[in-house]
This record gives sequence, C-alpha cells and structure tokens, in this order.
Amino acid sequence: MSEVDVFDPRVFARGVPHDELRRLRDTEPVAWQDEHEVLDWPSGPGYWAVTRYADVKHVLRTPETFSSWLGATQIRDPEPDDLAFIRRMILNMDPPEHNRLRRIVSAVFTRRRLERSADQIAERARALIGAVVPRGRCDLPAEVTDDFPLLNLADLIGVPARDRGLLLKWTNRVIGYQDPEHAEVVRGPDGKPVNPRSPAMLADMFGYAQELAEAKRRDPADDLMTALVQATVDGRSLDDAELRMFFFLMVIAGNDTVRSALPGGVLALVQHPAEYRRLRADPSLVPSAVEEMLRWHPPVLTFRRTAARDTELGGKRIAAGDKVVVYFASAHYDDRQFPDPYRFDVTRSPNDHLAFGQGPHLCLGAHFGRLQMRVFFREFLTVLPEVRLDGEVRRLTSNFINGITHLPLAW
Repeated sequence: MSEVDVFDPRVFARGVPHDELRRLRDTEPVAWQDEHEVLDWPSGPGYWAVTRYADVKHVLRTPETFSSWLGATQIRDPEPDDLAFIRRMILNMDPPEHNRLRRIVSAVFTRRRLERSADQIAERARALIGAVVPRGRCDLPAEVTDDFPLLNLADLIGVPARDRGLLLKWTNRVIGYQDPEHAEVVRGPDGKPVNPRSPAMLADMFGYAQELAEAKRRDPADDLMTALVQATVDGRSLDDAELRMFFFLMVIAGNDTVRSALPGGVLALVQHPAEYRRLRADPSLVPSAVEEMLRWHPPVLTFRRTAARDTELGGKRIAAGDKVVVYFASAHYDDRQFPDPYRFDVTRSPNDHLAFGQGPHLCLGAHFGRLQMRVFFREFLTVLPEVRLDGEVRRLTSNFINGITHLPLAW
C-alpha cells in the first residue's frame, strides 16, 4: 500500500496534491491506495491509483480490460442493489452497448446545433460579467460562473426558465455530497448517509426528466431534449430509462465540468500575470489558452474503471475485479508527455491533454464545453480590466471534480 494519500477528498480541498502525485509518477506509477473512511462515509476495499499519462491513456482506451460497466465510474462502490440501475447510463457502459447509445446521441448532439447558440452564449457572458463590473469586485463562481454554463445548458436541453434553479440544486447534491457547503446528507434507517447517486436520491430528478420528455413529445421544440425523444438509429430509439439517464448526464456532467473549468482558468491567469497580459494583448491566443487551462486545471480529477481480467500495468499485477482509478490531475503534469509541465503557457503546442477523456468515452459535450470557454474568456478579457485575487480561494471537497467554490476577485 502506498504511504501517499491521494484518495481523501479533503486533501483536494486544499489544492491538487502535486508533490504527492509527482512522487507516485516517479516511484510507483501504479500504486495501491487505501480507501479509508471519510467523515460519515464508509471505507472501501482500496484501488490502484494510475498516475502516468501513458498508463492513464491506455486504461481509457482498453475497455475490454478496464471496464466502465463492472463497477461504474466513481471511486466509491455503488450499493449492490443500485448497480443495475447505474449501468443504464452511457458513462457506465462498455462497447458494444455503449456504441449503440452513442450513435443515437451523436446524431443529435452535432457541432452545427451547438454553434447556433454561440451568439446567445456571448450575450450571456457579457451580461453576467458586465453586471459585476461597476462594483470593482466579485466572487466569480457565486456571481458569474455558476450561472453561466447552467443557463447555457438549460437553453440547449430545453428546460423552462422557471425550472433552471433545479439544475444547480441537483448538481450540488450529486457532486458536492462531501463538501460542507453543498452537501445534502440524507440518512437511512441505519443512520448512515445515503449515496447521492442512488435511485432514492435521484427520484425527483428522474421524475422531472420523464415529465420533460413527455412534454417534448406533445409539443416539440428546437432543443436537445426534443431531438433525443425523436432520434432513431438503425430502427431503435431511446427508451424512457435511457432518456432519464441522458438527462442526468447532461445536467451533471454538462454543467459541472465547465463550472469547474472557468474559475480554474481565471485562477491560472491571475497566478501567472505575464501569461495573463500576453493573452490580453493578443486575444487570438484564446483557443490555445483554453486548452492550456484544461491541462492546468482539469475539471475532472479522477475516473474509475474495474479490471475485467487479470492484467499487468506499470509493473503491477492487477487482478480481475480490482478497482483502477486514473488521475487526470497527475497525467497532465507528467514530464514524459508535457515538457516543463509546471509552466503555464497559453501557446503550448502540442497539448494533448485528457480533460475530456479518451477512447470510447471521449466526452460527447467536449465541443460545447470548449465553445463556452472560448466565448467566456473573450468576453472576460474585453469587459474587465486586469483582475487580482481579493481573498481566500476555496475549493470543493471532492476527489472527483476539481471545483472552485469561491474565487474573490477585484479590479
């Protein structure tokens, strides 16, 4: 067992443990990690922590060996009774079933559809940033970047304006369940907290998704939910359970990745003033700067797979059934892949980061995420003067999402 703790979500609340991850990369790139009890959340069996870029990429590209379906994709094991339910989500599937669902969704989640919203996204960025300009300071997540991706996503999906606050509530419940500020802890009859990803805790969200799908069948609109309801590939369409699961994935993954990436990118600029000024002087660098922000501050810290058979990785024998967890926050700083990885460089090229995954599970929303980031930072550089930190940065207590909950700025 490794003496380095890169499991405890409270470690990541203090910042990505770069020194510990570098030690693992250099000395034990596939290391057995203890999964100890955290607060009220029970201990687990442990897992293999994979920290080098090449190994992370290999795990993600070989679902026949490292399965998403066997144990799903979160470090914590789901309750055995919940596993069949969780496996209905495309994120927790392996080929070939994964491929069928992906073809259906890819047919409607097109670049053309997403690009149509670019002007509206820019207007929203201008309005949100412009609203705080006269005050000379703001808490960026609370006042700007929490709302920005959520509202963009609601437009894309077709969620009515009156219901949009629900998306943030559900995201905080699922992603922030170990965070003191966001947790909604519900205890079962045994006094233990109920897993926020269990069917019992998601009933209201899935009920809403079902009602929304039925409303789109009755009254079609130009939005993604209507397109998903109507989509057919090879004579098959999505059933109600698959639609509910896609709604869950769009709301949680589609919202929280950009919600994490935006303040992470701003913090990177503030902490590297020369690169910040370079970007302000030449906004044409925004696309490459966005890629460097995604490398520097990957919105997802880790993803879990389960070994489908006995195998070897990084010199370690891995048994069928073992949990294997890849660390994006480590792979992005691996000097075997990225020269001078601790240097933030808005012109870095090549920049083959893994922020949107790799292999069959490459993120369906990657283009929409990049579009929102590029639009946001163009407006951020234009509307605001150079900003500076104005207080303590607070991070999400999570070993999954690289969240920033408070980023006080002044100008």
